[in-house]
Amino acid sequence: MTDPSTTQPTTAAPAPELAPAALLFPDLDAELEATRRILERVPDGQDDWRPHEKSMTLRELANHVAELPGFAMMMLAHDAVDLEPPGPPPSKLRTTAERLAAFEELSGKLRDLIGRLTWDGAMGQWQMRIGGNLVLSGARAEMVRRMGLTHIAHHRAQLGVYLRMLGVPIPGTYGPSADEPPPRD
Repeated sequence: MTDPSTTQPTTAAPAPELAPAALLFPDLDAELEATRRILERVPDGQDDWRPHEKSMTLRELANHVAELPGFAMMMLAHDAVDLEPPGPPPSKLRTTAERLAAFEELSGKLRDLIGRLTWDGAMGQWQMRIGGNLVLSGARAEMVRRMGLTHIAHHRAQLGVYLRMLGVPIPGTYGPSADEPPPRD
């Protein structure tokens, strides 16, 4: 939009009647559902498998994906975090059923927190430090999107590669996968 008196671009504040969740996170439910579908395909009994020595094990990656909504929740509840020391405790999840239960619980709480997010909260600053050193800082909503939802999608894709390499059929995310029949008209 341009202000005709100055020919300079203007920025308008979001319409006050539009909640932050509706504008900033319209894809939340679809992203969480796609993540749940891939988590339910993780086979039990192959926890220590990894595609490369530098990669996480299947258990580590699946647990990370299942627990990431908790990280986004922490960003919504606190203004800052310092991950070191001691860092997050090791995950205790051992089975696909446990991962799905944890993911469902955390996702429900995340949906609730995002639904209650105000514009002041969304625009408030959030910081991440590691050992006292600032590594990330920005508007809370941007950090939740980048370090929460986009982070989940990134690791969900990695998990899809792991499953593909293990011969597990991959569910579609943004349409059908190669393992699903094409939709019929």
